[in-house]
Amino acid sequence: MQVHVRPYEARDLDPIVDLSLRAWVPVYESFARVLGPEVFQRQYPDWRTSQRDEVVAACTEGKAHVWVAESGAEVVGFVAVVLEPEGGAGAVELLAVDPACQGQEVGTTLTEFATTWMKEAGVTLASIWTGGDPGHAPARRTYEKAGYTALPLVRYYKAL
Repeated sequence: MQVHVRPYEARDLDPIVDLSLRAWVPVYESFARVLGPEVFQRQYPDWRTSQRDEVVAACTEGKAHVWVAESGAEVVGFVAVVLEPEGGAGAVELLAVDPACQGQEVGTTLTEFATTWMKEAGVTLASIWTGGDPGHAPARRTYEKAGYTALPLVRYYKAL
C-alpha cells in the first residue's frame, strides 16, 4: 500500500475519529476479556465517547502535533505527538490505523515518521505507551520494529 503522510487539516477530524473507533474495537474487546465485565464496565463505561473525546482533543486543542496517513485520497491512519515543554522528550500520544489497512505498514510508516520528526525537533528521548493485553499485540510489534524498547508495567484493577 502506498501511503503519504501529511499534516492534519480540520477536514480530517471525522475520518480520523471514525477509523480510530473502529481500530480500537479489538483493544476494548481484549480489555473486556482480560478485566471481566464487572471491572471493564467500571473502568470503561462508555469507551467510544471517551476515545472520541481524546482524539478530538488531540486534533483540535493545539497541544499535539498531528499527521494523517493517506492512501490515494483516503485517510487511513493518524498519529499525534506531544513534546515536553523542556524540549528533550516527546511522546506518541495516539496512533490508529483503519482496520482495513492494518498489517500493510501504515502503522510502521506513521511511527517512523513521528520518530524522525521528534528527532529533527531536538527530542533526545521518545516514548510510546501501549497495553500489554492481546489486543495491543500489533501495536507492540510495530513499536519494537521501529526500535522502541518495552518496559513492562503492570496496573491492577479490582471491582469494589
